[in-house]
Amino acid sequence: MRVSRLALAAALSAASLATQAMPSTFSQVVGNALLCRSHLENRYFHDYLTSSFGPAYKREGGAYWFKVEATLWGAEVKEVMVSDDTSEMVFIAALTDSTPQELEGAIQAASGTAFRAVDASPFPLRVSSSGSTIAYKNDKSKIYCAKFKSLPVR
Repeated sequence: MRVSRLALAAALSAASLATQAMPSTFSQVVGNALLCRSHLENRYFHDYLTSSFGPAYKREGGAYWFKVEATLWGAEVKEVMVSDDTSEMVFIAALTDSTPQELEGAIQAASGTAFRAVDASPFPLRVSSSGSTIAYKNDKSKIYCAKFKSLPVR
């Protein structure tokens, strides 16, 4: 009986690591970064996402990609990307299950942040005054904040 209890405890521990819950700070840390309301330091966000959701599942296109189960402004977030050191920009991005219009409305209702369409195309980018951008990703949306890397201190 003792062996089966240990095996059960080990199995439950492994299962809890595989499906880590959204940390209580996710909205403040990642949400504020996506709205360009905080300093962007890719190493910080990489470490935060790794400790919260496990290691990145891929590294592609100048970014580390993390699978997450989280919500921001009422929108379901499936993936978060953080720039790696090969990118010319420092950025954080998230893919949501919402359309850009739904995401824009949810963000404005939750935070007061307004976005404006940059052109009259059928699928315009939407940009906030702080520089946050909402873009179409098929029938979903991607929100991101990107800034040029700071020059090294001499």
